[in-house]
Amino acid sequence: MKIVIFGCGRTGTTIIDSLTGEGHDIVAMDKDSSVVEEVSTQYDVMGLCGNGVDSDSLAEAGMEDTELFVAVTGSDEMNMLACFIARKMGAKHTIARIRTPEYNDDSLGFLKQNLDISLALNPDLLAAHDIFNVLSFPSAVKVETFSGRNLEIVEMYIKEDSPFAGMNLIDLRKEFPGNYLVCVVLRDDNVFIPDGHFELRVGDRIGVTAPHAELQKLLKSAGMPQKMPKSVVILGASRVSYYLSKALLQAGVKVKVIDWSKEICHSFSNRVPAATMICGDGMQPEVLLEEGITKCDAFISLTGSDEVNVLSAFFASEQKVPTVIAKVNRNELAQTSEKLGLKCIVSPQKSVSDVLSRYARALHNSIGSNVETLYKVADGKAEVLEFNVSSDFKYADVPLREMKLKANVLIAGIVRGRKPIIPSGNDIILPGDKVIVLAAGHILSDLSDIIA
Repeated sequence: MKIVIFGCGRTGTTIIDSLTGEGHDIVAMDKDSSVVEEVSTQYDVMGLCGNGVDSDSLAEAGMEDTELFVAVTGSDEMNMLACFIARKMGAKHTIARIRTPEYNDDSLGFLKQNLDISLALNPDLLAAHDIFNVLSFPSAVKVETFSGRNLEIVEMYIKEDSPFAGMNLIDLRKEFPGNYLVCVVLRDDNVFIPDGHFELRVGDRIGVTAPHAELQKLLKSAGMPQKMPKSVVILGASRVSYYLSKALLQAGVKVKVIDWSKEICHSFSNRVPAATMICGDGMQPEVLLEEGITKCDAFISLTGSDEVNVLSAFFASEQKVPTVIAKVNRNELAQTSEKLGLKCIVSPQKSVSDVLSRYARALHNSIGSNVETLYKVADGKAEVLEFNVSSDFKYADVPLREMKLKANVLIAGIVRGRKPIIPSGNDIILPGDKVIVLAAGHILSDLSDIIA
């Protein structure tokens, strides 16, 4: 499938990095020739120096046979206009990054309809959702939802004081009975889809699939925090902070936001008056201590600087704040921070990449089912996909134990109507179901792809 990506900044390159491994024909377009040269050298893409709102540049990129046009420059207006022109010139589907809060309110539907934009992406809103999901399970480092929150996958680390440490999965189910499934384990950069004899160790990062209530029950029985924090301190009055603060306040959480800029503080306070706004330098430890960081339930660093976010998050961890989250865009810095002990990191770019991968798979899907949701888990080494099952799926009504699945593929859940099912070998897949599949080392575009 031919995909043209206009804008090769951090978001654009993250998308390119994700999509190039899936066999697409990608054209990377940017107005800066040096950026184009760097991207085309690093990735197997065709580089084009051009402007996405210029019809000559779009014609050179070949809009007439472009299946998907993606505009992710730093300008919302340029992204929307580029998508509009690309669509008029023949691009079948268009996606625009739109970050401005005013555009993402009531006017978004109007803009999408009249500019013929297939999908609007807001990295900041996606990141805020990711953080909110993690805060709903403070023991987790990542939470993803499926089928309208009927089923969730929670990733967490096995710590030294965890009752799960040293237990195999058969004994785990006996000790902590419930409707859940440990579906993936990341250990020393190696990913495992475990069977019942797999023994969990300290340091493992595990993924557990279950309905929300079952996850809460499991965490409670294991003595792990499972409730939303009552008070949160956020460093940086950014766009992510805006969306997150609104969601937290609506959930009854006390929110305090710290930023060094008086102008930004004033603007943020007007837009989110229910949040406590503090004007101060959050890189100064005394400021954080004075504002009660040691008494809050969660600290979240959301400034525009990865370095500031990481350093302030480490300081919060040293002060024994129960939940610490940092926004880090640079992958190499995120990996280093995790190895040094900062476990919960959120990247808006990675959230966008997941959405783009899902959309591309759905366009590229075969007959029988399509991709509804796609998330990267286990540090990007595995994927969890949600498929809609149509009447054409030829393995419908076949017990799962009779299906010969590919290696490192697991059916992690089935949602029938609104009923979540943690499947056993006796369960079957029916048309109309939503099926959650975990796969490592495979690119799945269709539910039938899981069969060996």
